[in-house]
Amino acid sequence: MIKLDESKLAKLKTADQLLDEEYGKEGTLSRAEFHEKAMAWYYGEILRNRRKELKMTQKQLAQKIGKEQSYIARVEKGEVDMQLSSFFRIAHALNIELTPSFN
Repeated sequence: MIKLDESKLAKLKTADQLLDEEYGKEGTLSRAEFHEKAMAWYYGEILRNRRKELKMTQKQLAQKIGKEQSYIARVEKGEVDMQLSSFFRIAHALNIELTPSFN
């Protein structure tokens, strides 16, 4: 069994500590902006993965929703501040069923 060096482990930073250093503490504007960009990227990944599962091109998806291919590319990269209606249109075109949950 491998024995871990406790002194080295104690020096490691947590993910929250790294985020605090890079983007500011939780609740700051810079941290909120980072979170928004991270979520845009995350949802773009979900949409891209689904599009690829369906063997659909960006152009085909764009045509289904009445947008340009470049818009789909920016969505998938998380570079677009997408309206909720656009997200729902894309999800519908990709046969993604969204069920609201209010907890």
